[in-house]
Amino acid sequence: MSSHHIVRDDQEPALIIANGAACSIELMNQLLEWQPLVIVLDSAMERVVELGIKVDVLLGDFDRDFDPNSYKKKQYPLEIIHVPDQDKTDLEKAFDYLIARGHKAVNVIWATGRRIDHTLHNLTILAHYRDRLKIVVLDDHSKAFIIPHNYQKWYPKNTILSLLPIGTVENISTTNLFYPLKRENLQLGYRTGSSNHVAEDGIVTIIHETGDLLLVESMD
Repeated sequence: MSSHHIVRDDQEPALIIANGAACSIELMNQLLEWQPLVIVLDSAMERVVELGIKVDVLLGDFDRDFDPNSYKKKQYPLEIIHVPDQDKTDLEKAFDYLIARGHKAVNVIWATGRRIDHTLHNLTILAHYRDRLKIVVLDDHSKAFIIPHNYQKWYPKNTILSLLPIGTVENISTTNLFYPLKRENLQLGYRTGSSNHVAEDGIVTIIHETGDLLLVESMD
């Protein structure tokens, strides 16, 4: 693990490390390679420090007798952001912090696994930020993000793609998926587009008229 890095302002997506299940060292090193701004939520700080990662921002409500100042010397220079607001999760507070600083994109790790309620919230809250911050949630198995109303990307054949509506998404049409959709609706809890896959090497197009559509690219 990198013990120090130089921040390159706004050139690369920032990195938020939450407090869910840890990802592999390989994935973390890939995300740290371009020396992003690294934000760690307070509940994960000790786990991150043990991995020898240089942290730029420590953020949270600092409850349960958490002492952020104990990390100042080891992580110098370290920006400490105390946000006691109990109406938002620490992950939401980290998104708000990045938006206030003018950042446009962020990768998030350790946001899935462990508690189901945390995983569901961390994924569905992406809809709230769709127009202000490009957010990608990654773990060792998947990459998830909200897609625009007209989405196109090249994929290899048999790539597993899941279309998960946050609420109701209307008039979805796709091309180059094995199970195509033609002006169809998806609704969370009733009908989703889980475990579809790419029909042939080439461009996949996903168009929808209304709603927030989460795309999950799976690696297995």
